[in-house]
Amino acid sequence: MVPSQVLGYRERDHPEGTAATAPQPHNGGESRGLLAPLWAPLSNHIQSQRSAPHFQRDPEFIRHQMAMVARYTSFFSPQVIDIDNIPAEGPALVVGNHSGIFYMPDVWVVALSLIRRRGLEQPAYALAYDLLFGIPAVGPFLRRIGAIPAGGREAEEALAREAALLVYPGGDLEACRSWRRRNRIDFGGHTGFIRLALRTGVPVVPVVGYGSHDAVVVVARGDRLARLLGLDRLRINVFPILLGPLGLTSILAPPLPLPAAITVQFLPPLDWKDRGYDPENEADVRACYEEITGAMQETLDHLHAEHPHPVQRGVANLLRRRTVPWEEVPS
Repeated sequence: MVPSQVLGYRERDHPEGTAATAPQPHNGGESRGLLAPLWAPLSNHIQSQRSAPHFQRDPEFIRHQMAMVARYTSFFSPQVIDIDNIPAEGPALVVGNHSGIFYMPDVWVVALSLIRRRGLEQPAYALAYDLLFGIPAVGPFLRRIGAIPAGGREAEEALAREAALLVYPGGDLEACRSWRRRNRIDFGGHTGFIRLALRTGVPVVPVVGYGSHDAVVVVARGDRLARLLGLDRLRINVFPILLGPLGLTSILAPPLPLPAAITVQFLPPLDWKDRGYDPENEADVRACYEEITGAMQETLDHLHAEHPHPVQRGVANLLRRRTVPWEEVPS
C-alpha cells in the first residue's frame, strides 16, 4: 500500500481564505532545517509534476486493484454503516477523519464504499499529497486511481465534473496524532474544505472512521523534529515516533499494524447552500466547521462506547476465522 496521504491531504488554506491551493516553490532560506538544502531538487521536481494533466482516472485500472484492496482491508474486519448516505449520483464533498499513519485501512474502505454505492463509471476523486506525485511509478498509479493534487482549482473542477470528491482536512497532522488522542477529531482548524463547499453549493458527506488509529501506537507526532530536518520544504509536518514490539522506533522503521477492527460510518449529508452562508465570512465558516466536527466527534464517541477495544475485537475475529470478504461486509 502507499503512504497515508494518497487518498486525502490536509488542505492548505489560502491567505485570503479560499480553499486548498497549490503549493508555491520555496525560496532560498524559507526552510531552516538541518537537511533543508537536500530537499530542494525534490521540491522543484514535485512542483513540476503539478503541470501534468490531473484527471487521469481509469475505471478499468481501478477494477483490477479492487480485489487487492479488499484483501488488505479484510485483515481489519471492516464494517460499513449507512452507506446510503452517500448520494448515488451528482457532486458531493466527502470529508473524513484521517488515522493510522500510512496504513489507513479505513480510507481504503471509504474508497471502496464510494465505488460500491456509485459505481465505477461515475467519477470519484481524492485530494492527495503533492510529494507522492513526484515519485516514479507512484505518481502515475495515483492519477489512475483518481487522486489529484490538493488545490482549490483542481477541487472545484472535480466537483464541476459531477464527481464525489474525498478529502481529509486533518492530513498528516491528524493521521499521526498521538495514540492518546486516537478518538479525537482533529482538523487543526483548517477550513478550506468548508469554503469550497459554500462556493460550489455541493452537499457535504461526513464520514467517520473508528479503530484505524488503534492499529499502530503513535507516541509523538514529531512536529519539531520534522521542522529540524527541514521537511517543511516538502510540506511534511511530522516525523512520528512509534511504539513497536521491540520498543520505540520511527516512521522510517514502522511496526506492522495490529488487526484492529475498523468501523466506517457515513453521516447524513450537510446541505449549506440554502442557509445564506458566505464563504468569505469567518463567522459563517466557523459555524459550519463546528457543525461538521461536532457531528463527527459525537459519532466517534458513540462508536468508541459501542466497541471500546478494536484490537481485541479484531484479533477475536481473526481467531474465529470471521474475517469477511468485501462482498459480505455489512452496510
